[in-house]
Amino acid sequence: MEWLSDNGPVETATDTRDFGRSLGLLVCTTPACSPEGNGMAEAFVKTFKRDYVYVNELPSAPHVLAQLPAWFDDYNRGHPHRGLKMMSPREFRIANSQA
Repeated sequence: MEWLSDNGPVETATDTRDFGRSLGLLVCTTPACSPEGNGMAEAFVKTFKRDYVYVNELPSAPHVLAQLPAWFDDYNRGHPHRGLKMMSPREFRIANSQA
């Protein structure tokens, strides 16, 4: 699974990249001067916050961090996406690999 972010100083910091890897994510950045790629990253953050963060009681940052692996798994395996014809990314990949 990839973690896509822009090339800002926080996103490219060693600690941030190491944190992403510790969650088992492939840390990627959008190409420089790529508004399309940055738009994808921003859309993901908006969707993720709306569907996972804001609907859960989050008493502390460690609590949020502990939830991330399960949320990422659900987002990729079970959560329907409008842009993928209401399939999860996993379902979409399976459907398109058989085509």
